[in-house]
Amino acid sequence: MRTLYHHPLSTQSRLVRLAMNEKHLVADEREEPYWLRRGDLLSLNPSGDVPVLVEEDGEIICGGRVICEYLEDESPEVSLLGATPKARAETRRLVDWFDSKFCTEVTQFLAGEKLYKRVALGEVPDSRAMRAGRENIHAHLEYIAWLTDRRSWLAGDALSLADLAAGAHISLVDYTADVPWSDHPLAKEWYVRLKSRPSFRPLLSEMFPGVAPAAVYADLDF
Repeated sequence: MRTLYHHPLSTQSRLVRLAMNEKHLVADEREEPYWLRRGDLLSLNPSGDVPVLVEEDGEIICGGRVICEYLEDESPEVSLLGATPKARAETRRLVDWFDSKFCTEVTQFLAGEKLYKRVALGEVPDSRAMRAGRENIHAHLEYIAWLTDRRSWLAGDALSLADLAAGAHISLVDYTADVPWSDHPLAKEWYVRLKSRPSFRPLLSEMFPGVAPAAVYADLDF
């Protein structure tokens, strides 16, 4: 059986787990506190990051988006990229949007401060950073609403890695109760559909030590 080294605090790990669940792929999941930079992880990935996928033959694939692209080639029966070059380009554009722009403007300021700092570093969050994240998230939720008002899912008519990448980030922010869902009903409608999928259930059942989830975090009808 393939082995996946991951951690729930890692959005890239969450992305890969969601993608594997959507593709009905099984792995021996091993939670790895990547901030400790343990030798076992460094021997697999010199960067010390997760996720890392180790195939049964010993082949090692590192990085969330790299693993997802690899799984698209290995298990094309359920496509999460799109059927045409233009569809795949749009999916990749939006994955990059959430992994770069959303991450630096929202995820790092909210989940980074309230979860990563507490769980991994034992530090107190910066209130100024959290304030910036709460201000920035509105524009992103409006963009999600704009996309889903014109499409069934973020990148088109079918669920894709774009939705999973967005869900990987937003689910961490939702854990800390920092998503203003009442102000963005269309974005909320999209997220309700996403979090209701079976692929999301393992993420919604996880908790971080010392930090309780928002009351609606695992609620499918919030």
